[in-house]
Formats: sequence, C-alpha cells, structure tokens
Amino acid sequence: MIDVRTALKRGIAELREANVPSYTLAAELLLLHVLGRDRAWLYAHPEEVIPGLDAHRFLSLILRRAEGEPTQYITGKQEFWGLEFEVTSDVLIPRPETEHLIEVSLDRLAVREVREGRPPKNTGEGILIADVGTGSGCIAIALAKELASARIIATDISAAALAVARRNAARHGVDDRISFLECNLLSDTAISDVTTPAAGAQHAAPLQGNVSTVDAAHSRQFDLIASNPPYIGRKEKETLMSEVRDHEPEVALYGGEEGYELYAELLAQASQRLKPGGLVVLELGHNSLPAVQPLLDLPNWANVGVTNDLAGIPRIIAAERT
Repeated sequence: MIDVRTALKRGIAELREANVPSYTLAAELLLLHVLGRDRAWLYAHPEEVIPGLDAHRFLSLILRRAEGEPTQYITGKQEFWGLEFEVTSDVLIPRPETEHLIEVSLDRLAVREVREGRPPKNTGEGILIADVGTGSGCIAIALAKELASARIIATDISAAALAVARRNAARHGVDDRISFLECNLLSDTAISDVTTPAAGAQHAAPLQGNVSTVDAAHSRQFDLIASNPPYIGRKEKETLMSEVRDHEPEVALYGGEEGYELYAELLAQASQRLKPGGLVVLELGHNSLPAVQPLLDLPNWANVGVTNDLAGIPRIIAAERT
C-alpha cells in the first residue's frame, strides 16, 4: 500500500536521480493524470491511499519520464493559451513562447483596423486566416477562440498531425470554422469559394480536402498568415535535449541544415496570398532573425516589427503586405 505523499516523494526522487528537468512538476502531473485529480486535491489528501493498480501505473509512467519521454506525450495533453490540447508524438508540443505569436497577431489585426479608420474587429468578422504548419492546431484554434467569426485554413505536411488538429478543433467547438489541408506550406492552398460567404450565411462552408490552384490575382485573400515553422538546424541536432531530439517529430523540428531555409519560400508564398494590407506573423528560432529579416526588406513589405520573448530572444517577426 502506498499513499499520495509517499508516491509523490518516490516519483520526485526517481526523476531527480534521472536529471529530469522540472522533476517535481513532472511527478505531480503524472500523479494527477493517473488519479484524475487536481493539484489542490493532491496536497489536501497526502495520506489518501492509492489503489494498487493506480500506484503501479504511476510508477510505470515515472519510469517512462525518467527514460526521456516528454510528460506531455505520456499524459497526452498540454495547455496553450489557457486551453487544453491533445498532443501525441505526431505533433510538436506547444511551447509558451508561441503564445507571443497569438498576441502579436491579435494586436496587429487591431492596429490595422484602427489605422484604416475602422473599429477593431474583435469578432474577426470577414477575416480569413492561414495557419501554416498547424501541428496540434494550437495557433489556429487559439485564434478561432479569440476571433469568433474569423475563418481559418490550417495546413500541415503531416496527415497524422492534421488528425490530431481536427480532434482538437472539435474538442474546442471551432471545427466549423477551420479547414484543414494537407500540403507543403501554402503551396496547394488556393481558395476560390470561401472569400465571399453566400448571401445571408453566417459563415462560409469550410473547405474539405485539397482544392485546385487558382491564379495569383484570385488567391490573394488572406488577412493574416501565421506560422511557427520548423526552424531548428540539423547541425544543432546533437545539442538538443534528448526528450526533444528523440521524441518530437523531425518534420516539425528541422527547417534545414541551418534551420531558416523554409522562411524564404514561406514569405514568397505569403506575398502572393495576402490581401494588400494583410499581415504575416512568424515565429523565429533563437538565431533566425539575421537570416529572416532581410527577406522583408523589400518594397512589397512594410511595418516590419520584431517581438522578443520573455528571455529577450527575438521570437516573432511581423510585417504588412503593401
């Protein structure tokens, strides 16, 4: 027999011995996951006896974490923007710094409206957004929750990731406003029937599957293109923590040998897909800025801005299509 206090102490000790980062938090999360309780209950009932099967399951999860498997993949969930997301090994684990991308996107959309003499579109009415490389869908879904009338197209090269994203969208009640497309960046995303909702319709019907390419003049429909693209260099692979290198999907991690190779193609496509005055908002790797910022030093981009994360690292770059 083992009680809550004893189980937690044992889990913490084993993770500390294995040099697991944030070992106390990891042990807590795994115990909460097994017991189906919250943290307040955990510390209010230290002498509660844990059923034998639950105790065995908890210690087996501790072993998995000690061997390097991320806590989020073990529990199958991660919080982002105050929302709980399903995560599997098919998707990148959402990071707190990516929330800056949501903040900048919302701020820039509001500023654009004010500058044009219009009230900020807090509902997202008439706004079309692309989330490129959606993974778990956390960016698209967070924007959909904040902009209740916006329509969003979320792309990913991984069919398995899109399956997770679709489940997350349904879980948060926004699947009727997000269309998921399997393609590389924006290469196959051409929308001819979603830019103008049918008369009297509250929302245009979401796209299903891939659609055929249309000419450039008709493809410039997006108000915002947001992306957290793969930006780690393969040359940095051996410097990554093993829980990242050995468990998170390579297709979502590596942007090329240097890491910043995808940005040029993504920005070229964004230039063709954005409306005049449309916004591009991209997450950056820790050393991406010197390679990415010059790509926006062109006449078709204006109002370029860089936002640092809480560690002072340039994390988000945003620009407006002229």
